[in-house]
Amino acid sequence: MARAAMGAATVLLAACSTAQAPAPLPPADPPAVEGAAPVHKCDPANIQQFVGKTRSAALEQDMLKVSGASTVRWAPFGTAVTMEYRSDRLTVFLNANNRVDRISCS
Repeated sequence: MARAAMGAATVLLAACSTAQAPAPLPPADPPAVEGAAPVHKCDPANIQQFVGKTRSAALEQDMLKVSGASTVRWAPFGTAVTMEYRSDRLTVFLNANNRVDRISCS
């Protein structure tokens, strides 16, 4: 009898609880705010010039300057990367010799 009463109480309490919806995700590209620092956006127009070059800190800085991206994601040979898209990022795939094999804004 005690078990039945506890089970009934549990069901009644569960029925009274309210589940909250998860908070909405922020937008992928936040809107520009007046007076705030500009949002970086990768421009793929001239980035193919870096294909074949060896990975280095200087190369990374050159790629950021030319592309307008705010960050570089290096993908060494044989490494898997996530497929989420970020408009402010440059993704650089390297070959087995640590040279740029392909590059894209992503």
